[in-house]
Amino acid sequence: MHLIDGDWTGSDVMSTSYNPATGEALGQYADGGAAEAQAAVAAARRAFDTTSWPRDRALRARALLELADRFEARAGELAQMLTKENGKTAFEAGAEAGSLSATLRHNAAQAVTDVGAAAEAAPGVYFNTLLEPIGVAGIIVPWNSPLALLIRSLAPALAAGCTVAVKLPGQTALTNKLIAEIVAETPSLPKGVVNIFTESGNTGAPFLVESPDVDLISYTGSTKVGRQIAATGAATLKRMGLELGGKSPMVVFDVADLDSTVPLLVAAITMFTGQFCMAGSRVLVQRGVADEIRERLRQMLSQVAVGPGDDPSTQMGPLIDKAAVERVDAFVEEASAYAKVIVRGGPVTEGPLAAGAFFRPAMLETDDLDVPLVQQEVFAPVLCFEVFDDEADALRRANATEFGLAAAVFTRDTDRARRVGREIKAGTVWTNCWMVLNDAFEEGGFKQSGMGRLRGTRGIAEFQEVKTYVQVAPAQAG
Repeated sequence: MHLIDGDWTGSDVMSTSYNPATGEALGQYADGGAAEAQAAVAAARRAFDTTSWPRDRALRARALLELADRFEARAGELAQMLTKENGKTAFEAGAEAGSLSATLRHNAAQAVTDVGAAAEAAPGVYFNTLLEPIGVAGIIVPWNSPLALLIRSLAPALAAGCTVAVKLPGQTALTNKLIAEIVAETPSLPKGVVNIFTESGNTGAPFLVESPDVDLISYTGSTKVGRQIAATGAATLKRMGLELGGKSPMVVFDVADLDSTVPLLVAAITMFTGQFCMAGSRVLVQRGVADEIRERLRQMLSQVAVGPGDDPSTQMGPLIDKAAVERVDAFVEEASAYAKVIVRGGPVTEGPLAAGAFFRPAMLETDDLDVPLVQQEVFAPVLCFEVFDDEADALRRANATEFGLAAAVFTRDTDRARRVGREIKAGTVWTNCWMVLNDAFEEGGFKQSGMGRLRGTRGIAEFQEVKTYVQVAPAQAG
């Protein structure tokens, strides 16, 4: 069921949600499209134009705090369903579901503290700026982290005073239903402010992009689709917030603490089964420690425990479906023709896991930068290993792709870490760590990894217009 204008609605099409670890059907869901998107946009437009939501900061803050309480109360239920539908390990799903309330509360505070500016620019000439919600926001959410990536866009949109039409992915339809239930149970949200539909196809999302009644698109997904969205949205000059693909370089210098670094490198490519835009899919290692790190990675990746996410012994769950397994295996096979195979990995074809979409981690080494292994986002546990000689060589390699979402630098030399981090073209650069995020600091990409920012003070600004008022005082008599 979809949540549109405060009511539950169905669809003519029913589809099935599957467990990627077993291939078993989990249940059916109403599969939406253009009709549901149109209804969601119409409801959001009415709510924006006819309710006090856009101008009532206190109401918005209260609603966000209520959402935080409700997501927190049902975090365990959300995590369990996410593990079943998405394949995440229980730890990964729990961390994702547990992060939502903090993001919502941070944005609740922004709703009541975000202000413009005022000044007497010249004698008797007064300027002030007013920050207004941009209008209706269309939010398109991917399947790999549907909870966190929804709230990352939804929270600042609501804090700014926007109303929203949300397209959630069919792969996590039953998780989506729980999300919609939480929204429907939030008393301070006026009817039509948040509208949610689930779609496995591709007619509803394009409607959001094309509609003149949608003022902004907040999309998280691939660079290829992001370019298509930007091109289509240009017809209505709607604002675009695009957080796109990545090929994050993990740059390891010879003075790094290898005992702490190597496990992080493994986690960076196996977390979420590598189906993650910030996955550390390229490991760039200085030549003096290359042999040692290569061997350590070979051993650890070969021993990763693959299995269902609800098994406590599992270190890495399945890919999203069997089609993804076939795609990734073909990529690795093609890469083995030009790169040295360190760990082949591949599909699990025997035993109880064979029914699921399991793919063991792969690791290949290349010196050539102009190859798909380096240049393409695989979205899987496929690690590219590269060796560099000095700092200049490291930077040449780190910046050699069209992507610029995230990177990491590992070294005990703090001056070098800052110097190299400054020259890497990426929106987030970690030093001796990975995947440390904070709602108070921006997240987004350079180059073909997107435009705009979420989180931080600029996160709410993505959903606002700035209006400048000018008043000239009449000349005083006397």
